[in-house]
Amino acid sequence: MGLYEEKYDTSWTSLDRDEATERAYALGVAESLGEYDREEFEAVHDEMDTAYTKSIVELAFREGKNEGREAAPAGDDDEAAVWDELVEGETVTVDAEDLPTGGRDGLPEAVDKFEGLERPDPDEIDATDRPDFLDK
Repeated sequence: MGLYEEKYDTSWTSLDRDEATERAYALGVAESLGEYDREEFEAVHDEMDTAYTKSIVELAFREGKNEGREAAPAGDDDEAAVWDELVEGETVTVDAEDLPTGGRDGLPEAVDKFEGLERPDPDEIDATDRPDFLDK
C-alpha cells in the first residue's frame, strides 16, 4: 500500500472541486516519489464536470509533482518526510487580529490606508440596528 492509499480512501463515489484538488496534489507528490497511480488521477480528473475544474485538478497534480521533485528525497525515510511535509503538512491558523489587506480576501491596500473608512465591529450590534434617521 502506497502513501496515497494510506491517507486517502480510493473507494470514493463523488468529489467536489476542493477534494479533487487536494487528491490531485497528493497524487502528484506520490508520483514524484515513484508511486504511480494514473487510474486514480484519471478518475479524479474525470469526476470534474467543467474544463475549468479539470484544469485546476491538472495544475494541482503538476504542482504536487514539481514540489515533490524539488524536495529531492534520497531514501525511503526521506520519501516519508517529503510526504509528511507536503501532503500532511501543518495546519495554518490566522490570528483574528491579523486581518488581511489587499488581494481578494481584504480591502485593497490603498483603501485600507484611508482612515475615513469606518469598519464595522462584529461584536457590536449597531450595524444591524435601525438607522436613527428612520425614527420619528
